[in-house]
Amino acid sequence: MGLRAYIIKRIIYMVILIWAVITVEFMIFNLLPGNPLEAYVSGMRGIITPERMAELRRAFGLDKPLHEQYLNTIVRLLTFNFGISAHSSAPVSSEIMRRLPNTLLLMGISTVLSIIAGSLIGVLTAYKRGGVFDTATVTLSLLTYSVPIFFIGWLLIFIFALQLHWLPSGLIQPQAWAHAPPSNFLEKIAGRLLHLALPTIELFLFSVGGWILLARACVLETITEDYVVTARAKGLKERTILYKHVLKNASLPIITNVALSLAFTISGAIITETLFSYDGMGLLTFRALNPPDLPVLQGIFFILALAVIIANFIADLLYGVVDPRVRYG
Repeated sequence: MGLRAYIIKRIIYMVILIWAVITVEFMIFNLLPGNPLEAYVSGMRGIITPERMAELRRAFGLDKPLHEQYLNTIVRLLTFNFGISAHSSAPVSSEIMRRLPNTLLLMGISTVLSIIAGSLIGVLTAYKRGGVFDTATVTLSLLTYSVPIFFIGWLLIFIFALQLHWLPSGLIQPQAWAHAPPSNFLEKIAGRLLHLALPTIELFLFSVGGWILLARACVLETITEDYVVTARAKGLKERTILYKHVLKNASLPIITNVALSLAFTISGAIITETLFSYDGMGLLTFRALNPPDLPVLQGIFFILALAVIIANFIADLLYGVVDPRVRYG
């Protein structure tokens, strides 16, 4: 099977997966025990009249037969028409798009930094396997990867915000900007970076250990292969052997994890964004859980699932680019 046929096959598979995701979402939000609308109403103040309840049922499309609700769900999700947020009474798409750039900035920076640093350090620990550096790095990686992320955040806030007063403890920008935003572009960038610092450091410390362990495990499987011995016999530098030959041949599992990690940047970091009051997708998800804001949750879950499906498709195509031994078939 050639590349073109493989791409067509994968696209058909993606379409089936998207249909399956929509079906699962419909079952989760409509067919599970309980009444999400009543749970939402119970969190509202005041008395809900039967007329208001009927209006809410029409707004959520719950007054229609189940098969019509299913067809409407397919059309709405495929056209990215997620409805109106029950909390803000604004279109869900606008609520998501207002916060998505903030999340992509935070998650993108922390994810890319942790991938690069973790992969480079992981290769080096595999090369120095059994030594003091390897033991210390693996221990620290397991420690940071195992410590609850909110504890890392609390520690960073306590040290750098409350004690040293070097960095702000939360928000996406200085509070004063809400009334008088700066006109200087460099000042805007500096203000945003200051508020990005602590959540980015927290996410980096929490995730870099996993990348170190993954890269180390992948490299250890290939560092003793015959081509490595041949490369050394040719007089190639160790750095060239490690990062150009060994890492490239050991990178298939890393590519998969990179693709999935970049896809999950869309979802945000619920704990981190809540802890730092960072107005992103994670905080939007947290606020949509109680009382439940069904349109917002549906929209977020669908976009995340779509990103994961596309990321897997891209990763499959990259396999053949990175490793010539991979054949599409």
